[in-house]
Amino acid sequence: MLTFRGFLTSGAFLALAVSAVTLATARPSAAVAIPDPKTDTSLASEHGAAMTVLAGGCFWGMQAVFEHVKGVTHVTAGYSGGSAETAQYETVSTGTTGHAESIQVTYDPARITFGQLLKIYFSVAHNPTELNRQTPDEGTQYRSAIFFAAPEQQTVAEGYIAQLNAGKAFPSPIVTQVVPYKAFYAAEAYHQDYLTLHPNQPYIAYYDMPKLADLRKEFPALYVDTPTN
Repeated sequence: MLTFRGFLTSGAFLALAVSAVTLATARPSAAVAIPDPKTDTSLASEHGAAMTVLAGGCFWGMQAVFEHVKGVTHVTAGYSGGSAETAQYETVSTGTTGHAESIQVTYDPARITFGQLLKIYFSVAHNPTELNRQTPDEGTQYRSAIFFAAPEQQTVAEGYIAQLNAGKAFPSPIVTQVVPYKAFYAAEAYHQDYLTLHPNQPYIAYYDMPKLADLRKEFPALYVDTPTN
């Protein structure tokens, strides 16, 4: 499957990328203002490391957003939901592997709660109401999913989705899957920190840089200028 991202990054299309007509396809909307989760983890009394895996479209933008979040110590782009044998970009891009492009987020639970991470995830990082796609990319590999690594993460995620749906925070119901974490496979080296290394690449400039601007605007207390590595 040739995704729009693949088309937009191809050499044949780069010369056209500056055209407003060519790029007039569903530019991502601004961040959605949503309430804090009613059910959340408490800040830990001691510093440590917790982990979760989140999927929400192209992992380039997802990784970049969470690398700029206070309390996040490391973010890796990769694949989750399928087997080790199929965890390669070209294979995952067929949409037949069960994998979703994902990010593994390691964070300090004494500095940020899981619910705060999810608020950023739902409001800034992606659109949780798009099924098996994130505009402009289509396929199950771009689905919205939370791979919870602990029971309390499942409780917070399911409770928050129910809260947001009940409050009609979005025009359409949230389609985010909440499923157990089984394994995560890091993506190829050229995908890591892609936005940081290629800020002017057309897809990044058009679809992902606005997410960082929204993060800075909507979450000033949680935004950090220098991305974690």
